[in-house]
Amino acid sequence: MTVPPPVVAPSILAADFARLADEVRAVESAADWLHVDVMDNHFVPNLTIGLPVVQSLLAATELPFDVHLMIEDPRRWAPGYADAGAYNVTFHAEACDDPVALAKDLRSAGAKAGLAIDRDTPIEPYLELLPSFDTLLIMTIKAGFGGQRFLPSLLDKVRAARRHVDGGHLELRIEVDGGIAADTIEQAAAAGADAFVAGTAVYGADDPAEAVRRLRGLAERAMTGA
Repeated sequence: MTVPPPVVAPSILAADFARLADEVRAVESAADWLHVDVMDNHFVPNLTIGLPVVQSLLAATELPFDVHLMIEDPRRWAPGYADAGAYNVTFHAEACDDPVALAKDLRSAGAKAGLAIDRDTPIEPYLELLPSFDTLLIMTIKAGFGGQRFLPSLLDKVRAARRHVDGGHLELRIEVDGGIAADTIEQAAAAGADAFVAGTAVYGADDPAEAVRRLRGLAERAMTGA
């Protein structure tokens, strides 16, 4: 099976919210996706940005938006992000009673559909749903806050997902989010991830675009065994 090139998605959760458009442009030349964390202060105890800000940012860049909804009632809100033009819309398994139905709605609206699994949620009950999705986002921290330390034990979920995806010949991105940096991305890639969300590692760097390129190079090396 051909190994797809890795995707690096800088997370604007770590960007300067007073300069969001400039911060997006700072990674335009290097990023594959732009990761946008939407938190509602209900599903997670934090509040970030919503659809109006996403719509404004979509008009400011050509980067594909990887929207991660950490919200209650995604059946109500997720299709709006797809309608706005997001490339990939990911919602949490823990917040949705019919993930497959919502995935169909997102695809019908023109977006890729993603399923997110939080730190304390077993992955096994959701493996059989993966043919309905384009992305599986595995949290390598507890959802809701940036800047947390990467938890290597959660890579067991990545390995289980990779075995299932490869065994079923599924076309699915396995994405990891949380504490991804130069000292952790190779572990995640070796475990089977092929899409990587990086916040502080990108926006805390002197040159965010170069930080993205470096992370991609490290992931490629681990994925190919070079």
